[in-house]
Amino acid sequence: MSRDALKTLFHPFETGVIDPPGEGERVLFLGAEAGYRLPEGFGASIAAVQPLRPLYRALEAERADVAPVVTGEDYDVALILCGRHKGENEDRIAEALKRTREGAVIVIAGGKEDGIQSLRKRIAKFEWDGDHLPKYHGVAFWFTRPEDVTDAVQKLAKVPVRVDGLFEASPGMFSHDRIDAGSELLASRLPRDFNGHAADFGAGWGYLAVKLAEASPGTKGIDLFEADHDALEAARVNMMANASRMPARFYWFDLTSEEPRDKYDLIVMNPPFHEGHAAEPSLGVAIIKAAHKALKQGGKVMLVANRGLQYEQTLAETFKEYGETCRNARFKVLWGKR
Repeated sequence: MSRDALKTLFHPFETGVIDPPGEGERVLFLGAEAGYRLPEGFGASIAAVQPLRPLYRALEAERADVAPVVTGEDYDVALILCGRHKGENEDRIAEALKRTREGAVIVIAGGKEDGIQSLRKRIAKFEWDGDHLPKYHGVAFWFTRPEDVTDAVQKLAKVPVRVDGLFEASPGMFSHDRIDAGSELLASRLPRDFNGHAADFGAGWGYLAVKLAEASPGTKGIDLFEADHDALEAARVNMMANASRMPARFYWFDLTSEEPRDKYDLIVMNPPFHEGHAAEPSLGVAIIKAAHKALKQGGKVMLVANRGLQYEQTLAETFKEYGETCRNARFKVLWGKR
């Protein structure tokens, strides 16, 4: 998924304002996305980091050296492509400070929708040597990594949040600081006597899987599918902390393009309907269709959605039976039976 911010990020190198790193040098690229073109003279190796499975797979398809988590240290340059989560953007800068050598150049870019101007002002308060350059409806700014980064890392690194005193989550994850009201509504309608094999599609940090384990402790096992690697790791922690007796498996998965190998008696989900910055209801539709394929004959999907999302048409076209369990002012709980 190429976007203007990618071009903005490499623009200082294109124009020669920053010397491109040459052969033998190492570049850390946080929040990397596919579709970038390296400027002339940019001969350094790039270690790309992307925790979102669809974006990771796009980089993999371009044969990039990509991983879902950061490894290595003493990088000569760090590139940061901003997203829409302030805490995640700041955390990536903290990670770049930890992973680069003293004197390394750290370059950050994003668009207005990423909050790039406020981020630049925040970083400017550290008074590091650097500059900025607007281009392609965004801004790139950069600075030289100082010798002592302890204070900056402490101020910028994201801190895991305790949600409801029971769950661990972090900035950048869906509903990282509170229980999502839609998921809570669905949790209140989960079966109390289920004893088959279940899956949570788009599991996030594991709330619905934990609640299903609580409601139906006789469940044979729950498989958690999640596209955000960081959220999936939080789900692993939360299942162990809150439902340790429930057999659980964890899959870093893009349900819109990868097909689960197993079949389930029940699938629960709060399907995402945003991709990047834009609302994309077709994403939820794709995951509902993936759930239909992954259900056993007679299996059931239970999902929650904003009242304005018309998933009923998809359920009617895909499932043998479908209906609505309940609704409130904002959400509705729907079901479909294969």
